[in-house]
Amino acid sequence: MLKRVVSALLALPLLFFIIIKNGFFIKFLIPIFAIIALYEFFNAFRQIGIEASKIIGFISILMMFVMTLKKITAESILLWLAFTMFCILISNLLKKEFDAVASGITALGIYYIVFFAYHILFILNSSYPQLIWLVFITAWVTDTCAYFTGSFIGKRKLCPQISPKKTMEGAIGGIIGSVIISLIFAYFIVPHIFIHCIWIGFIGSIMGQVGDLTASIFKRYTGIKDYGKIMPGHGGILDRFDSILFTAPTVYYYMIFLIK
Repeated sequence: MLKRVVSALLALPLLFFIIIKNGFFIKFLIPIFAIIALYEFFNAFRQIGIEASKIIGFISILMMFVMTLKKITAESILLWLAFTMFCILISNLLKKEFDAVASGITALGIYYIVFFAYHILFILNSSYPQLIWLVFITAWVTDTCAYFTGSFIGKRKLCPQISPKKTMEGAIGGIIGSVIISLIFAYFIVPHIFIHCIWIGFIGSIMGQVGDLTASIFKRYTGIKDYGKIMPGHGGILDRFDSILFTAPTVYYYMIFLIK
């Protein structure tokens, strides 16, 4: 627990600095994050004999990085999606045997980690770049409030087959905490979309917990405890940012479809 707290205290100031710099550093940090997280994800499946293509994964990250150096468009994203799938399918022509499972995990890892992660940058390039804070608020406030609520009053298990320690009380506590902090954020930063921020805090909290459980499913399936050891007390990069991979798209699509 002490290692977890210390790691978080050291990482948070760095995160604040990066976001305040209005996305300049994020353009370079997201691909670094994607490389590490994708490596962790593919390595997890390697433990059970599934060899996903790291090369195709890293090519997809490089391509997305180059595209986002300029203004990103819907057409360029479609090109990226098509190119990535072409690479996965064509790579099977070079193998002695077609491995549908490995191809599926390659595609899953790229779309789950790389595509979802880049929604952080999509938000920064949108009309409401301030909402980038809600990506982290809904994810990490939920995680913190759910942990302490579950520790003190948690009784009913949420998903015992996936994550035995999570409770329904903890999940509700996480949602309440996310809504409250999102409300405070909206009041001081974007009061003109106050109600929208409350809804983002609510929906984002739920999606963040879904993201956490999704990462846990993969860990149980591959038989690992953590994706890595890069962050003391937290595990790997993917262990710490699993919920953010779900909150970033949630915030982005809520913003472009529901905030006028």
